[in-house]
Amino acid sequence: MIALLTGLIAHKSPDHIILDVNGVGYRVLIPFSTYYELPEEGGRTTLHIHTSVREDAIQLYGFRTRLEKSFFQLLISVTGVGPKLARDILSNIQPGPLSQALAQSDIHKLSAIPGIGKKTAERLILELKEKAGKLDLSSLPAVERREIPADDVLEDVVSALLNLGYKEPQVRKALAGLDAAGGVSVEGLLKQALKILMK
Repeated sequence: MIALLTGLIAHKSPDHIILDVNGVGYRVLIPFSTYYELPEEGGRTTLHIHTSVREDAIQLYGFRTRLEKSFFQLLISVTGVGPKLARDILSNIQPGPLSQALAQSDIHKLSAIPGIGKKTAERLILELKEKAGKLDLSSLPAVERREIPADDVLEDVVSALLNLGYKEPQVRKALAGLDAAGGVSVEGLLKQALKILMK
């Protein structure tokens, strides 16, 4: 089972990367919390990997920190939460705020995430409140903003949000009020859009 990969980023998008490890390209699915911190294409990175094995596929989920991976593994331990939904949860809410939402039994915040209804939010709180409280949040990294050409930004952000389960009208409305002028990053715009969508 693959637990850690180090290599060069051959391709980078908000929901996955292709990691070139000594000439072998691994497709690794990632949450936004990891995407925000990755170097640009051609850069070297190390990801903590969770290997998901199903009858029809083997998928790799990558995380920049052990903490993200730990939260992911906690999430998939909950009945009804599979790897894709767990990744989508971490794309909508980063480990610190997620831990806080669980600790405070914030059903409203959790059920605002696409794919999470009230019952699933209640189940997450019931099953993870104590477990999440035991994780060490002191290792949370500072997020750097990385810039890409402005004309690619909106397209990438819309695609990423649609993949998370938001409806196109919701996404367009959220992005309409945001400043996507020159110099804005995908990471920055995604964060702004998610703040609006999570209200």
